[in-house]
Amino acid sequence: MKPTTLFIDRIRTKLFFKSFTWFTRILLSIAFIPSGLKKLLGERFTNISIDDPVGFFFEGLYQSGFYWNYLGFMQVLCSLLILIPRTTYLAAVLYLPIIININVIVISMNFKGTPIITGLMLLANIYLLVWDYKKTNTILSVLLKK
Repeated sequence: MKPTTLFIDRIRTKLFFKSFTWFTRILLSIAFIPSGLKKLLGERFTNISIDDPVGFFFEGLYQSGFYWNYLGFMQVLCSLLILIPRTTYLAAVLYLPIIININVIVISMNFKGTPIITGLMLLANIYLLVWDYKKTNTILSVLLKK
């Protein structure tokens, strides 16, 4: 067995890491619920003026209609699935492109402080994918085969 697999298997037996994993899942769920619900219900996410590039960006997303609702739906879906043990891995896989996209947006638009939060959310999501290393390894090996 690979050293990485042995290490992760050993960590998965420790109560601290089991508790930390649950804590991480709960935090990631809580992080998406407010903004996801606003979008899903068709409400504006922010009241920043459209004179500001950030406000202009969010207004453009809001005006897209269905896409705005779709973003909210996916955030709420991930928030719920990540709390269900049987669907946690699926949620982590779905969460990854969403949080990468959000992270790139907040960095490229020079949000103040938000890149730190979204960066930590991205790290937490990667942690969950590593927690289920065997599933991640299986998917990556299939994707990377020629």
